[in-house]
Amino acid sequence: MTDSIADMLSRIRNATAARRKRVDIPTSRLKMEIARILQSEGYIHAFKMVDVIVEKSQVARSMIRVQLKYGSRGENVISGIQRVSRPGRRVYFGRDNVPSVLAGLGTCIVTTSAGVMTGREAGKTGVGGEVLCNVW
Repeated sequence: MTDSIADMLSRIRNATAARRKRVDIPTSRLKMEIARILQSEGYIHAFKMVDVIVEKSQVARSMIRVQLKYGSRGENVISGIQRVSRPGRRVYFGRDNVPSVLAGLGTCIVTTSAGVMTGREAGKTGVGGEVLCNVW
């Protein structure tokens, strides 16, 4: 697999469409930071690292277990999640033109020299970087 971030976003998208309570995602530091931002923005309940035993090889792998969030009547909190910057086409922005999602109703997750943060935080900090994904 060449794009593990796209795999993470697809797993979350598919789990919310299937009304799952949780989803397991292979671990990396960047994925942990994306999950941290999703939790702080209110798109998921919680996340934690767990060791899951793979059935065929009986080896424990560390996974990120994401507890998905739904509204009071069962509606999806994450109505859309989109990968912007891909390995074949990187998308960058300067400190003066930070992207917005749905005129500020969504969240743009970016990676900068100061770390992984939302687009609003990048605008306040005054740094540019690479757009990872949009969530709304």
